[in-house]
Amino acid sequence: MPDLVTSLLSISSGGIVGLVLGLVGGGGSILAVPLLIYAVGVKSPHVAIGTSAVAVAASALGNLFPHWRNGNVKWACAAVFASAGVIGAFGGAAAAKAMDGQRLLALFGLVMIVVGALMLRGRRCEGDPNVKLTRESASKLVPTLVGIGFIVGMFSGFFGIGGGFLIVPGLMLATGMPLTSAIGTSLFAVSAFGAATAASYALSGFVDWPMAGLFVLGGLGGGVMGVQLGQILSAQKRGLTLVFGSLVIIVGIYVVARGFLPVAQAGE
Repeated sequence: MPDLVTSLLSISSGGIVGLVLGLVGGGGSILAVPLLIYAVGVKSPHVAIGTSAVAVAASALGNLFPHWRNGNVKWACAAVFASAGVIGAFGGAAAAKAMDGQRLLALFGLVMIVVGALMLRGRRCEGDPNVKLTRESASKLVPTLVGIGFIVGMFSGFFGIGGGFLIVPGLMLATGMPLTSAIGTSLFAVSAFGAATAASYALSGFVDWPMAGLFVLGGLGGGVMGVQLGQILSAQKRGLTLVFGSLVIIVGIYVVARGFLPVAQAGE
């Protein structure tokens, strides 16, 4: 069991991720790995990724139910997308575990920079709210759902992140569904990818379960506060997203620098 200071840092870090997710939505979980390493003090990037995957899966599952109640989850599309993605997630996790931890961390920082840039760009809301996966539409929708789902799942498993920033546009591209439906549907895939990644890392002993539990606990509390604060600041949500996207880029640059520095020193 982590000591008191580590426990408090784990809960606080989870709270930050939950708060950000409640405020700006997708992309918030990208902070989980750097928080576990640089704030909580997890030494191994592999353990940080495996532990964060547990938290990502739990957070997505918890947020899935409100979207389900609001009718924003297209279950047939979600099932096909997630099934293909889970296979990709296991493959991505296996590849990541075989990579040097510092190089993996540096690549993670590069991903953060890309995610931040995508958040700064924003997302379009157009789409067909009536799109459904049926026998008639299967020949058109299934190939794109499977192909994009596998690629995004592999990416998610490799870096131990939810991948919502890729899943949402991926679902919109594959099916033509609107943003609200893509966000709700993506949470099913995020929870599935996170669970697959966590299982792969757990089998290799790369999950700190007590820490993961504390991180999830903090995330639940932070998520409640984030949703409430997000309602109050709804008029400034685009501004909040821009600020957070900039923060992700800055943290990503820091992670890249810290990740590549030991590699460069090792080569001297």
